[in-house]
Parts: sequence; C-alpha cells; structure tokens
Amino acid sequence: MSPLERTAIALAGLLGATGIMAAAASSHAGAALLGPYSLIALSHAPAILALALAPLPRIFNWALIVLAVGAVLFCADLAVRHFAGASPLPLLAPIGGMTLIAGWLLVLVGGLFGRRG
Repeated sequence: MSPLERTAIALAGLLGATGIMAAAASSHAGAALLGPYSLIALSHAPAILALALAPLPRIFNWALIVLAVGAVLFCADLAVRHFAGASPLPLLAPIGGMTLIAGWLLVLVGGLFGRRG
C-alpha cells in the first residue's frame, strides 16, 4: 500500500468518525455548523476510501488528493467556527467547497477519459 493510500484511508476514518460525532452533537449543540460538517464528512469519507482502494487510472489519484484537501479545509473551518466562534481564515470553507467541486470534476474527467494501465 502506498503512502497516499494509507493517508487517504486514515483520513477517511477520521472524516467518518468526526462526521458521526458532528451529527450527534448537531442535535444538541446546534446544527448550523455541525450539520454541514457532518454532511460533508460522511459523504466524502466513503468516496475517499473507495478512491484509495480501487485500482483506477492515475487521474483518480489527483481526484483523491483534491477531494481529501477540500473536505479537510471545509470541515476544519466549520469546526473552528463552531468551537471558537470565528475562523481566523473566513474563506476556508468556500475554498474547501470549491476544491471539492474540482475533485468531483476530476472524477468526471477520469470516468470519461481515464484509461487503465
């Protein structure tokens, strides 16, 4: 297993675990920030895991990296805003969201034009 695959699998586990925690906390501590955190974490954890484990063309490695970075940026900003009241980098969530869109577009391109081998 490559370092990229190991890192992605660990990150998927972290996103999954924190996504569940955020979902549970959002019902008690306010869903304004923890609800979206949970949604992004729990929807992207399996995608990152699948991209890490599947034997796919190289473009999907780029999609994996971009999706992982986007999910971390988005979730980190929401978590910091929830627990600290404000984010030191207020554009982090929108940047993370745009990065997620770019990652999914890479999946689209890989699906249309990626070749094995």
